[in-house]
Amino acid sequence: MNDKNKIVAGLIIFAAIATFPFWYNMGKAVPVPEPKLSEKAKAAKVCVEPKEFMKSEHMQVLDVWRDVVVRNADRVYLSSSGKEYNMSLSSGEESCMGCHSDKVEFCDKCHNYASVDPYCWDCHIAPKEKK
Repeated sequence: MNDKNKIVAGLIIFAAIATFPFWYNMGKAVPVPEPKLSEKAKAAKVCVEPKEFMKSEHMQVLDVWRDVVVRNADRVYLSSSGKEYNMSLSSGEESCMGCHSDKVEFCDKCHNYASVDPYCWDCHIAPKEKK
């Protein structure tokens, strides 16, 4: 029963070790990168869906598009604004990569920050970077 001091010391050491990553990294957070838009995207001023929706849900949108195009052969997407878009990641001017043409500055910047490895380029040919 005289182990009270050892138990308290052990709890303090445990708490210090368990919280070490939090206080060690305090104040070292990197700001969220803002992807660079191409001149075409800036001129359009509108994407398939609103900006905040596309930031958070673009992968789900692309997954649905993939399923609809491959399984149903339907290539037209009707946005919430009522405008029709071609459901294509990389082919043509009216595609995702038509406006967001710089993969390194637009896609990779955020994906690297979030530590995600999208599988888009497993099937699609990655766009050539413009020098």
